[in-house]
Amino acid sequence: MVEINYTGDELWDRIERAIEAVKIRMRRVSALFEAAGIPFAVVGGNAVQLWVAQVDESAVRNTRDVDVVINRADFARVKAVLEGDGFMYRPNPPREIFLDGPSARPWDAVHLFIADERCVPNDEEPLPSIADRVKIQSVWTLPLEVLVRMKLIVFRLKDRVHLRDMMDVGLIDAGWLECFPPQLSARLKELLDDPDG
Repeated sequence: MVEINYTGDELWDRIERAIEAVKIRMRRVSALFEAAGIPFAVVGGNAVQLWVAQVDESAVRNTRDVDVVINRADFARVKAVLEGDGFMYRPNPPREIFLDGPSARPWDAVHLFIADERCVPNDEEPLPSIADRVKIQSVWTLPLEVLVRMKLIVFRLKDRVHLRDMMDVGLIDAGWLECFPPQLSARLKELLDDPDG
């Protein structure tokens, strides 16, 4: 067994810095896109936090990166804006990654998804449009139903965890099953039937 010791509050400070770095990056990217007039929506764990915190702040789960949906037509402008602020482009299909500086790791990054396109070829349907995005505090994100739909489309382990977080605080229940086509509804029913995974 290996024991790693930190003095005083050093370990807690590292944890707090990691959480705050993601929030700073999300706000920074949001401000850059707003200033450039680029439509976008923050998605992923940050979007789930925005919705869950409105119901129960103790149920908020931390996230380690920033996921954003943009329109394909805006990609060149997005790339120029991010690179102009020190981000470094690293193509990584099915999404585009912009590392936050030369020594950044893949989670010290902004992950871009393209609205109205499939994230991967075998997805049930394309990712949602950002036309009906909403602003929560100062952050553009997706309306709850659209965010849930995106999570059901992509349906990775982290998406299932995010959906369960929203179920736990009552944002999603069985009444949502009729909101989606059969394939997505079946995925949601699977989670509702086994909420603890």
